[in-house]
Amino acid sequence: MPWILGTALYFIIWWTLLFAVLPFGVRSQHEMNQIVPGTDPGAPARPRLGLKLLVNTVVAGLLWAVADYFYLVYFLPGLGGQN
Repeated sequence: MPWILGTALYFIIWWTLLFAVLPFGVRSQHEMNQIVPGTDPGAPARPRLGLKLLVNTVVAGLLWAVADYFYLVYFLPGLGGQN
């Protein structure tokens, strides 16, 4: 896969996956009974964004590797090991 196509595909996978990963494990301040004065009770108590970005990056890399494999096998048959 050309590097510009690979980079663009990784970015699209990463960004789309981010919206799927963000809601996991979120508990509101109201659910935790830890409401900070001046904030919305529905705001996350502990968003854990660093962990979510790390998980998102790893999963996006795995999905990109699968997409790259299928690109090599089905779109460039001479390079993917098939005749």
